[in-house]
Amino acid sequence: MKKKYASLSAIALAACLASAQAADWYAPQEPFAVYGNTYYVGTGGISALLVTSEAGHVLIDVGAPKSPARIAQHIRKLGFKVEDIRYILNSHAHHDHAGGIGELQKLSGATVLASPASLALISSGQPDHTDPQLRHLLPMTPVKKVGVVHDGEVVRLGPIALTAHFTPGHTKGGTSWTWQSMENGRVVNMVYADSLYALSGDDVRFSDNPGYPDAQAAVETSIARIASLQCDVLVAAHPELSGLWKRKARQPELGNAAFIDPEACRNYAVNARTWLAKTLAEDATSAALKGSKAR
Repeated sequence: MKKKYASLSAIALAACLASAQAADWYAPQEPFAVYGNTYYVGTGGISALLVTSEAGHVLIDVGAPKSPARIAQHIRKLGFKVEDIRYILNSHAHHDHAGGIGELQKLSGATVLASPASLALISSGQPDHTDPQLRHLLPMTPVKKVGVVHDGEVVRLGPIALTAHFTPGHTKGGTSWTWQSMENGRVVNMVYADSLYALSGDDVRFSDNPGYPDAQAAVETSIARIASLQCDVLVAAHPELSGLWKRKARQPELGNAAFIDPEACRNYAVNARTWLAKTLAEDATSAALKGSKAR
């Protein structure tokens, strides 16, 4: 029996389901400064951030398979060199966030860093066969020169220091990132949040997945972890789910201070908890219907 999704919102559904309106992943978006040395270089549908320094740059996420050329164009438009990217980091190994890593690595020569659970997926290009979204996931270009990053590890490059926070549940290898950026003498805590949304798939319930029996506990822990972070500026892997475009609309009036919202991570967590409750309720209904049909 195929599970039908009753979404919290059309936006969340389109953002979280890999099968939904892939064209939105490539929506045009001009690159822009977020705060200090942090820049948005992704598309209108999928985030990618560039953190810059004189020692080189760090890129967080590369988007879907057709995104690398556009991201490279965005980086150059901002006045930076793609060849100066030293590290490419990832949120999770679905093709809408990691599908372009292989091509961008070729353009930059950067080292890719990933959590242990994401390493094999990014290296092989093959999706996790236990992922409930497997039916909607596409293979990715295999990536060479992939290093492992551990929970709590700090990736350093000159003055840049990004900390990995493992946030599994949406996938086994989900990772969020924190660092600090300074502008006009003010230092703020930056957060790049991985997807926290619990999703079931066709015939696979999120709460009853033999391939990932700890998914519910994992996502609950990850939600709490994001809520507890020191968080002034939040950008989520799907930008609209962190309210990025609403904040950017105020940028002409407030400058980059428009992106500052100390409640953003907590609000992101609240929405993820609401989504989890709805997914669990849908799972229970699906299980009950399957049980009644079996009888």
